[in-house]
Amino acid sequence: MTKQPGRVPAAKQPGRVPAAESDEPAVDAASAGSRPLPAPGAAVLALLALGWLAAMLWSTREAITSAAAGVTAISLSAFALPGVISAALVAGAAVALAGGNLLTRRYGDWATLRFAGAIGGGMLVGLAAALAINLTYFDTSTTNVIAGTTAAAAIIGGALAGARTAPAIGAVVTAALGTLIFVVAFSRARDPLFDLFGAGDSQQSLINAAKWVSRTESLVAGLLAGLLAFGYLTWARRRAVRRDPEAPALRWPAYLLAGAGPGLLLLLAEVIIRIGGRSLLDLASALSEADAVAQTSLGTSRVDNGIWVLFVGALTALIAFGRTLSPAHADDDDEPADSPRPVADQVDPADDKPGYAKAFDADPAETFDAAETADADPAKADPAR
Repeated sequence: MTKQPGRVPAAKQPGRVPAAESDEPAVDAASAGSRPLPAPGAAVLALLALGWLAAMLWSTREAITSAAAGVTAISLSAFALPGVISAALVAGAAVALAGGNLLTRRYGDWATLRFAGAIGGGMLVGLAAALAINLTYFDTSTTNVIAGTTAAAAIIGGALAGARTAPAIGAVVTAALGTLIFVVAFSRARDPLFDLFGAGDSQQSLINAAKWVSRTESLVAGLLAGLLAFGYLTWARRRAVRRDPEAPALRWPAYLLAGAGPGLLLLLAEVIIRIGGRSLLDLASALSEADAVAQTSLGTSRVDNGIWVLFVGALTALIAFGRTLSPAHADDDDEPADSPRPVADQVDPADDKPGYAKAFDADPAETFDAAETADADPAKADPAR
């Protein structure tokens, strides 16, 4: 085989390093840094969220069963519906998140499969909740409304968990679950807070006290949501770094989304309630004028609570994330400052010899005589004069 003249083999071309001789490893397009990070503890979150949903369904059933008449059952169902819908949203998202981790670990990062699995997980939770409601609740006109709305909320929650940023969704689920538990536990502190905020015998004092109690609850819930979201993302980041030091770090939008997520879920639950449970709310409002005022007031309070949790949670998560950042160093701090060139390095272009070095090489006697002559006769020292 003859070599063609004027042609250099690819391995010998300048500027090119053969693949076998290169010190740099080959870069894979689907490297570990480009893969989505899993949500740690998703299985535990799913179990906790399912347990909370079961507790909400059981408490609602007990309240409806203890009602003496059907009219009271309708009112109690309307009051209990927001808690059931919020729990179904979180449970659907948590189960879908755990299922997405399993699918990603088994079949890789396939967006379509992950989203289909998330929808399937939400449907399983929704169907199970609807079946439990139909089997254990009284067979009334409100039972089907509660069952259908709960199933829809679980499916929507599962669809939300199909996003690529699994750690952020896990942080939202964690913070939302903590917020829901806190709201129920906070109900035990309402009476002391009413007295603290000056609730008296007048109706105006009761309204003002209720307003401040609601704001306190929303503020503390938002702080808790932001701290839980930040803590979960920090934990997820440390686990990812231990497994893969080259794992990409989540940036501030992930912390913003995680902190605002519980408030967004509360607002989404309110939208589902007003669409899917509209007939139940209308039945409860039609019972009496007091029930109509109560339903309107509760709906407004839930919207305000969701907005407060959204903004306070997002701000808390961002502030907590910002405190972990180190101060940025300027480029001038990393590089030595430009100093003037040494005198000995300055070159005289006339004789290619350092200028001041030439002065040091000269005879000291001649240098002294020239300076003395310049001082004695300024005209000679300056020919221009």
